[in-house]
Amino acid sequence: MMLIAGPCSAESLQQMMETARGLSGCGVSVFRAGLWKPRSRPGSYEGAGVEGLSWLRQVREETGMQVMTEVASARHAEACLLAGIDMVWIGARTTTNPFLVQEIAAALTGTPVTVFIKNPVTPDAELWAGAIERLLQARIRETGMILRGFTTPESGPYRNMPLWPLAIGMRTRFPELKMLVDPSHMAGRRDLIPQLCQQTLDLGLDGLMVEVHHNPNAALSDAAQQLTPAAFKQMLGSLRWRSADSEEGSWQADIKALRAEIDDIDARLLDLLRSRMEISRRIGESKRSHGVAILQTGRWEALLASMIEDGKALGLSESFIRRVFSAIHDESIRVQGK
Repeated sequence: MMLIAGPCSAESLQQMMETARGLSGCGVSVFRAGLWKPRSRPGSYEGAGVEGLSWLRQVREETGMQVMTEVASARHAEACLLAGIDMVWIGARTTTNPFLVQEIAAALTGTPVTVFIKNPVTPDAELWAGAIERLLQARIRETGMILRGFTTPESGPYRNMPLWPLAIGMRTRFPELKMLVDPSHMAGRRDLIPQLCQQTLDLGLDGLMVEVHHNPNAALSDAAQQLTPAAFKQMLGSLRWRSADSEEGSWQADIKALRAEIDDIDARLLDLLRSRMEISRRIGESKRSHGVAILQTGRWEALLASMIEDGKALGLSESFIRRVFSAIHDESIRVQGK
C-alpha cells in the first residue's frame, strides 16, 4: 500500500517542515504539496510556485521521503525536472485538456519522473483513458492513476462522488498501472476521509493520497478537508488492513461457493432482462399501431420514484437504483423504437 501525504498547498518552508516531521514514522513514502494551484476564482491562494521546489528538496533531505507536486503545464514539468522532484501528478482540471496533457507528456518524455494522472472532473472514462495513453506513448516509465472523485448532478455527502465502478473499470483496462485514491478531494470534509480510506482498502486498490497540514484551520486552501498529522496517524491505526489474497483453503472454498451463487444470480438477471426487452418490443409495436409516442415521461418518473423508495427499503442506494433503472429504461426506449 503506497501512502502519500502532505498539505494541499505549499505555503512556507516552516509549514512544509512541520507537517513533514509530523508525518515521519507512520509509513508515508511520498510527501505531497501543491506548488501551482489552479483555483476557480481569482484572488485565491495559487501556491508558492517555483520557490517551493527548494522547500520540497529540504523535506526530502531531512526526512528521506520522496517528494511530489502537481503540474498543469509543460513549464511546470520542466521546472520540476530541473529541481529533481521525484514524482508529479496531473490534476483533474488539466486532465480535461488533451492539448495540455500532450505538452506535459512531451516535456517528460523519457525521464525517470513518476507521473500520476487524476480523473477528469466529469465522469468521462474515455477522456481519462486518452490522457493515460498520451503518457504511455511518451515512454514515461512510471505512470499511475489517481481517483479523486467526480462532479455529478447527484446529491450526496461527498464533495466529489467516488463512482467506484468507473474506477474499477479503469483499473481493469490498465492493469499494469497503480490506482491510488485521493479521499480528501472526494470527501471535502475531514470527518468523511476515514470511511473512504477504508473503502479503498476493502477494494484492494494500491494506495492513498491524503491531505495533511500541521495546522489545517489556518490553511490557505481546502482547510476543511485536511487532517493534522496526529489525526492522520490515528486514522491509519483504526483502518482494517487487508491482504490482496489468501492461501487459506477454507477461505478459498467459501469465496468459490459465494461466487458460484453470484454467477447463478447474474444468469437469471440476464434472462429476466431478455424477457423484459421482449415485452418492451411488443409495447413498441402496440404504440406504433395506435400512433402513440414512445416516451411516456410521466410514467417513467413515477416508476423511477417508486423503484428508488422500494430500493431504499431493501438497503440499496438511490444512486445505484437510478443508474440501473435509467440504463434499463434507455434500452427499452431503443427496443421500442426499432
